[in-house]
Amino acid sequence: MSKIIYSNSDGTVSIITPSSNVSLERAKQDVPSGVSYEVVDDNKVPTDRTFRNAWVKGSGVVTEDVTKSKVLAHGTRREKRAVEFKPHDDTISLNIPGTDTSAAETSRAAIRTKYATMQTNIDNATDIAGIKTALGG
Repeated sequence: MSKIIYSNSDGTVSIITPSSNVSLERAKQDVPSGVSYEVVDDNKVPTDRTFRNAWVKGSGVVTEDVTKSKVLAHGTRREKRAVEFKPHDDTISLNIPGTDTSAAETSRAAIRTKYATMQTNIDNATDIAGIKTALGG
């Protein structure tokens, strides 16, 4: 199946996939006026959407930009870290009676180390696979 790809003014890529009851010619009408587009085969568009907002349109293909993917990965890293920090932050900030704040702080230190290492690994990655590995996936 063919897809229509074009770049948006913000640097992202839009992809139009005609459905079985919409022709390619009809789908082309959905491309904004004055925007350059290409019709490509399915296999020219990534199937993994992990870094969807880092996709860029090349000549007849959509690829993942490594630098943009790293920015997205750092956002994911921060979100994961916040989830792991939350129960320990609550223990410390709420000063809940009967809780061990020193144990919470020890856990927070381990989490900081884990995510600092992840940050370094993301920064040092040279390709998308390396970024995904750094994120643990």
